[in-house]
Amino acid sequence: PSRLGGPWLLGLLARLLLCGSPGAWASYLRRSSSCMPIPHRMALCYDIGYSEMRIPNLLEHETMTEVIQQSSSWLPLLARECHPDARIFLCSLFAPICLDRLIYPCRSLCEAVKRSCAPVMACYGYPWPEILNCNKFPADHELCIAAVSMDENSSSRRMPRASCKDCELEEASTAREILESLCANDFAVKIRILRKNTTTTISDFDLDPSKVEVLKHGPLLRTEIPARLQQWLDIDATCAHNIMRGTHAGVFVVSGEVQSDKVVVNKAYAWQKRNRNLHQAVRRWKHHRCPEQAG
Repeated sequence: PSRLGGPWLLGLLARLLLCGSPGAWASYLRRSSSCMPIPHRMALCYDIGYSEMRIPNLLEHETMTEVIQQSSSWLPLLARECHPDARIFLCSLFAPICLDRLIYPCRSLCEAVKRSCAPVMACYGYPWPEILNCNKFPADHELCIAAVSMDENSSSRRMPRASCKDCELEEASTAREILESLCANDFAVKIRILRKNTTTTISDFDLDPSKVEVLKHGPLLRTEIPARLQQWLDIDATCAHNIMRGTHAGVFVVSGEVQSDKVVVNKAYAWQKRNRNLHQAVRRWKHHRCPEQAG
């Protein structure tokens, strides 16, 4: 049996149990499909709260390979945290829960996610796709997956605002400014990044574990930094693409903050001979005292 969990899923199951005649709902299985485990490689929906999904899915992807490939392209949007229900919305389509009927996302859920996330997509030149046209989804009074962030228990949650801000390679202006930036962030590391392939899938980049020099670990353990940075490369593809600038390998000094179970890179400098200010800042860092330390 599928492993079930999460308040949104429990609410959906409650509505299923309360519904009357199956004829009241339009979301039947219209063609043959099968239940399959959600694979670990499907980062978008693995561990979403249930363990099995239907193939073909609601976007008419007929193989798991196609599902994984197509769903991975949405991970950068989730990394922007444009809406707290974006993952639920996308997974209801890419990995529909394996019940005796197809359960679509509610139109209001689609509209809420689109309202917050479409502007972020536009920042990078991508329109909201027609395949996710909200008018295609059922109204809230029908059986569907509703928004979680709008319920009475979460009305006080601050809805994230769309932002086009993303990490870019910084110009190493002066050594002092770089040192101030390192002080202001939770961690700072000199790393080497390798491009694994030339496809458009998310996991394009690898961290070279033999080329990790920890300048500042902050709240992180030194031993966990390589794994956390690899997670960042896997999830925040837009940032990685921006700092790599089409190269196949490069050494960078990156700094950022720790946010619960992930790290976010705020600054990235290319480690090149001409970046003398960066070299000078890294040499001075070992003996540098940040303002709070000096006090």
